[in-house]
Amino acid sequence: MSVRVRRVYDPPEPEDGVRVLVDRLWPRGLAKDAARVDEWPKAITPSTELRRWYHAGEGSYEEFAERYEAELAAEEAAEALDGVRELLRTGDVTLLTASKTPQESHATVLARLL
Repeated sequence: MSVRVRRVYDPPEPEDGVRVLVDRLWPRGLAKDAARVDEWPKAITPSTELRRWYHAGEGSYEEFAERYEAELAAEEAAEALDGVRELLRTGDVTLLTASKTPQESHATVLARLL
């Protein structure tokens, strides 16, 4: 089973498997039926504070990843992450983000942890 990271704005592909939105906010301008999102576990998204800190350019991606991993250790986030791991046991999972640079986003951190 594999984990992919894609932009939510990209059209769905058959090899996506279960499509999991990993952003806290719904992507702007995207209709829910067009996104074809199967799961939206908000508990595994970065906190508003961490997201704002990172987007303000106050730290490096590596520091962001460390802080985000610490957030994922909290009970609610850890349980939600285990839920995504369960999905992965049954087939492919695609993590969806609105980030313009998915390779330097929280979705990549999640993919690595899965």
